[in-house]
Amino acid sequence: MKELAVVLISGGLDSCVTTAIAAERYEVAGLHVTYGQRTAARERRAFDEIADFYGVNERLVADLRYLRDIGGSALTDERIPVPRAPDSLWRASPESRVVSSSIPVTYVPFRNTHLLAIAVSWSEVLGARRIFIGAVAEDSSGYPDCRPEYYRVFNQLIEVGTRPETRIDVVTPIIHMRKSEIVQKGVALGAPLQLSWSCYQAEDRACGQCESCVLRIRAFRQAGFIDPIPYAQPVDWGAEAIPLG
Repeated sequence: MKELAVVLISGGLDSCVTTAIAAERYEVAGLHVTYGQRTAARERRAFDEIADFYGVNERLVADLRYLRDIGGSALTDERIPVPRAPDSLWRASPESRVVSSSIPVTYVPFRNTHLLAIAVSWSEVLGARRIFIGAVAEDSSGYPDCRPEYYRVFNQLIEVGTRPETRIDVVTPIIHMRKSEIVQKGVALGAPLQLSWSCYQAEDRACGQCESCVLRIRAFRQAGFIDPIPYAQPVDWGAEAIPLG
C-alpha cells in the first residue's frame, strides 16, 4: 500500500506534472485552494479533472477569498490589469533562462504560505509525511515564494510548529527544471496536460498574451510538442511539433 502524500493541485501545468510525479510513489490527497483569482472556476475544473484522472479519493477544496479582499495583485484585483508578456520573452533563445528581475503585479502577496499552512494542517490530521507543490524557480515569473530557500525555511517552520512526533516535508520536485523540461517530464509520465490550465485571465480559451500563457507556449515549443489546450489566437508550434492528447 502506498504512503499518503498531500499534493497542491492548482490545475496549472506545473501542478499537473507534480501530481504525476507524486502519483508514481504515493497515494495522492489533492488540495485545491481558491483565493478569489480571476480564473477560479476554470482552475477548479482543472483540479477536479486531474484528480479524477489519478483516482484521487481524499480531496480538500479550501476557500481563501480573503486574499482577494487584501488585493495587491492583478490576479485578485480587477482594477489592476493583467499585463501582456514582454516581447523579450517571445524572443528569448531556447538556451536562455527566464527569470524576472523584478516582482510582477501578478504576484499574490505571501500566497504560498497561506496554501502551505493548510497543507500542513491537513497532513498532520491525515498522517501524511510529504507535501508536494509545483513551485518553479527558473523559467518563471520570479515570485519570491517559489525560491528553493523559501522551502528550506518553511520546512524548518513545520518542524518547530507541529507536534514533536510529526514528520512532514514539503517536496518541490520540479523547482530546478526549465518549463520545457517540465513539459517533457509530463509527457514521459503520461500526465494529462490537456486538462491543465495556465492562463491568468481567460477561462474558455487561453489568451496567449499573459506571461503565464507565453511561458507555457514557449515551453511546449522548446519541448517539441503542440499544447493541447485551446488558445484565442492561432499559435505557430513549428513544423516538427508533435500533437498531444
